[in-house]
Amino acid sequence: MNWEGKPMKDLITTEVGMRDGLQMESRFVPTNEKIEIGLGLIGAGLRRIEATSFVSPKAVPQLVDAAEVIGALRGRGATLAALVPNLRGAERALEAGVDELVMFISASEEHNRRNVNRSIAESLETIAPVAQAVAGSGRGLRAAVSTAFGCPWQGDVTPEEVARVIEGFAAQGVRAVTLGDTTGMATPPIVRRLCDKLADWFPEVELTLHFHNTRGIGLVNVMAGLDAGIVRYESALGGLGGCPFAKGATGNICTEDLVYMAGEMGLKTGVDLSSLIALAQRMQAILGHDLPGQVMKAGPRLVAA
Repeated sequence: MNWEGKPMKDLITTEVGMRDGLQMESRFVPTNEKIEIGLGLIGAGLRRIEATSFVSPKAVPQLVDAAEVIGALRGRGATLAALVPNLRGAERALEAGVDELVMFISASEEHNRRNVNRSIAESLETIAPVAQAVAGSGRGLRAAVSTAFGCPWQGDVTPEEVARVIEGFAAQGVRAVTLGDTTGMATPPIVRRLCDKLADWFPEVELTLHFHNTRGIGLVNVMAGLDAGIVRYESALGGLGGCPFAKGATGNICTEDLVYMAGEMGLKTGVDLSSLIALAQRMQAILGHDLPGQVMKAGPRLVAA
């Protein structure tokens, strides 16, 4: 039984630090160290990893070694996902052996233009060629809706605006959708309202929530998501990450902190917390600067420092 006396359920975590986290780092992380972290994540029990991105190396030079990283992590027991912006990126990802491709479109028109220099309508047109390339390959295709909970330029984003993007993906057979709190604007009421509406409108879609901790309530928003029945979350080792197009947007919710909280609530994650803490500390040493994770510093409850 969990903390509320209800039957326990699994909390499914996708680790995104290797992509969403490292892309924000100005110093290039050597490929062998990326692979070391990836293998460590798998060893700690993570079974879903967004490992890299097949975008232009000029746009994100940190991830220029995407194919090499995927090649080293393939067949190790984890589903490997990668972000792709277009058909060319999808073709490269498929060639590298990625298990799941992730396409991203913002629910905010202004953020989409700043992010990929296209309107939402233009971005929606890029889905079909990628879906066709993935069809029959045995690989998965996931939609990521950026700024689903608010935009620093537009302000509030309505559920209908989020639904517009999901409809575009659903029309191409995509049934896995991540709602991204790209700049940390989500609050519990917003989370609950959006999740409830989308569950009603798209009962066939599997929702994942991706929160940032910009305003310090990332895990509070997870609680709101759990209350809405969502069990799939994305997080980053050590709390890595941010948004290159939004000033002040800090890192993702921290994987160790999420796993610790889930364990204290009686939710199964399949992840070994002590291994994860050690790996977060290793990542901090590799990057040469402090990471915002809390459990990696304080340790679990009732464990002496």
